[in-house]
Amino acid sequence: MAQAADSQAKDAAKTRFGYRRHADQDSHQGSHQGSHQGSHQDLDDGGIPEHPVVVVGAGPVGLSLAIDLAQRGQAVVLLDDADRIGEGSRAICFSKRSLEYWDRLGVGQRMVEKGVVWSVGRIFHGEQQLYQFNLLPEQGHKRPAFINLQQFYAEAYLVDRVGQLPAIDLRWCNKVVGLQQRNDGVALTIQTPEGPYRMRAQYVIACDGARSSLREMVGAAFSGQVFEDQFLIADVRMAAAFPTERWFWFDPPFHAGRSALLHKQPDDVWRIDLQLHPEADPAVEKRPENVRPRIARMLGHDQFDFEWISLYKFQCRRMDRFRHGRVIFAGDSAHQVSPFGARGANSGLEDAENLAWKLDRVLRRQSPDRLLESYCAERSAAADENIRESTRSTDFMAPVTRQEARLRKAALSLARETEFGKRMVNGGRLSVPTVYVSSLSTADADADCWHAGPRPGTSMPDAPVASISGDAGYLTDAFIRQGKRFALLAFGNGSIVDVPEGVGMIRIGGEGGLVDAEGLACARYDAQPGTVYLLRPDGYVAGRFRHPTRAALDAALARACALN
Repeated sequence: MAQAADSQAKDAAKTRFGYRRHADQDSHQGSHQGSHQGSHQDLDDGGIPEHPVVVVGAGPVGLSLAIDLAQRGQAVVLLDDADRIGEGSRAICFSKRSLEYWDRLGVGQRMVEKGVVWSVGRIFHGEQQLYQFNLLPEQGHKRPAFINLQQFYAEAYLVDRVGQLPAIDLRWCNKVVGLQQRNDGVALTIQTPEGPYRMRAQYVIACDGARSSLREMVGAAFSGQVFEDQFLIADVRMAAAFPTERWFWFDPPFHAGRSALLHKQPDDVWRIDLQLHPEADPAVEKRPENVRPRIARMLGHDQFDFEWISLYKFQCRRMDRFRHGRVIFAGDSAHQVSPFGARGANSGLEDAENLAWKLDRVLRRQSPDRLLESYCAERSAAADENIRESTRSTDFMAPVTRQEARLRKAALSLARETEFGKRMVNGGRLSVPTVYVSSLSTADADADCWHAGPRPGTSMPDAPVASISGDAGYLTDAFIRQGKRFALLAFGNGSIVDVPEGVGMIRIGGEGGLVDAEGLACARYDAQPGTVYLLRPDGYVAGRFRHPTRAALDAALARACALN
C-alpha cells in the first residue's frame, strides 16, 4: 500500500491537475482590470469576492502555510500559475525542525517514511578524509537530524493533505497579474485560461519564489550578492553501496581544483553537485553527453541514468522589508541563499510556521496588527543569519581573491592535524533552528538560576516521555495534543493554581503528569520542581520561570501576543 502511495506521489510530479472554473469568476467584476499596483481611487470593488487570506505559490512554503492556517480554522485561497507540481528534485534536504513542523500539519510521518534518514557528514580534501560530524549525536528525539527527500514528493504529500482540508481552495492555472493595496485589504487581478477575474483579500501572502512577480508589483528591491561560480546538479539513478551520509570534497581527484558533493535520495537516486568554472557555458555543460563523463570519473563507472540535470549560481539576496502593507512575503520570494547548508526550503518553512499563528490571531482580532511586525523582525534576522552563513560557505568553497584562496589552503592543511583547523573548513554549515532576539520574549527574571535549558527565543527541544499507563511518546507529540495555541510546560510538583485562559498545559511529573523515565526532559529543560516554560504556538519558548505567579504568566502571554 505504501509503495502504491509513493508511486502515486512520484506520478503527481508529472500529473497535470487541470484548471477549473470557480464561482468567483462569475461574480460582478467591476470596471477596472489593470495589471499593476494602482491608486485607491481607480479601484472599483463593487461585487468582487473577498477572502480572508490568499496565498500565492503552491510550493512547500505556500502549501505548508495554507495547511497551517486551515487547521487553525481560517479559509485560504491558494493560487498557483502552473497546473502541476514542480519538476526535478530541487530541494532535497529537510531538517528536524521542518519535520516537527510537518508533524503538526499531519504529514511528517509520511515524509520520514519515504525519506532517506541521515545525520553523519564527511569532509574530504583530495582523497583524504579531514573529519566527520554527527548533527544529532544524542538519542531521545522523535525526528532525525535530516531526511533527504525529492521536493516533488514533499509537494505531492502536501497537496494530498490540502485535499483533506475543505478550508483550502487550491486553484491551479491562476496567475496573479495585478495587485492594488488599500488600508483594509488587497485587490488582485487573476489571469486564467478563460480570462481574468478579480478578488479581494484581507491579507496576501507571497510564496511565489525567487522570481516573485508580486515582489515586482509592490516595487520592492531584492538586493544582495550573486556569485560567479557555477554548480552543476545531476540526480542520477544507480545501485550503489555508499552509506547514507553527506560527502563533500575539496579538490577531489576526479574533479581537480573544484568541489563536489554526494548525497543519497529515495528510489536509488543520488544527488551530485560539481563546481564548474565561472565562465563555463551553461547550455554546453547541461548536455547529458557532457555531464556523463564527469559523473563517470567520480563514480568509477557509467552504470547510471539521469533523473534531472540543472545548473545554478550561488545567490544571497533578501528584501529590505518582508511586509508591504497587507502583502507579506515568505520563503524564496523574501530571501534567497545558496543551496549548500540546506537553508533555503527549511528557512522558508520556518517563515510559514512563524507567520501562521500570528496571522490567525490578527484575523480573529485577538492581537493587534503589530504582531505581524514581529514576523518581519524575527524572520528578517533569520534571513540575515542564513545569508551570512551562506556567504561564508561560498567564499570558502569558491574563493575569489588571492587572500581567500590562501586562507582556504591554510585551513585545509591545518584540518589534517588540528581540531581548530577542522572548525575553519566550511563545506556548507547545515541549517539549524533560528534563535530569536524578539520583542515577544520575556527575559529571565533571574538568569543565575538557569544553568541550561532553552532560552526565551529558542525552539523547544524534544525528549521521550510516557503516559502514566506507560504509553511511550515524545514531548513534541504532547505539544501537538495541546492544539494550535500557547501551552505551559510544567515540571515536578510545583503547583500552578490558575492557568491563563486559552493556554494548554503539559505537565511532566507530579500527579497526573507525563513520566520522564529517562530523565532527558528534565535535563534538557534544566528542570526543578516548579519550573514552567511558556511555549508559543510555533513551539518557541516565550518565557521560562521558577514558581511563577499568575501575574507573571499573564504578563509573558500578553507580551508574546503583542498586547503590551
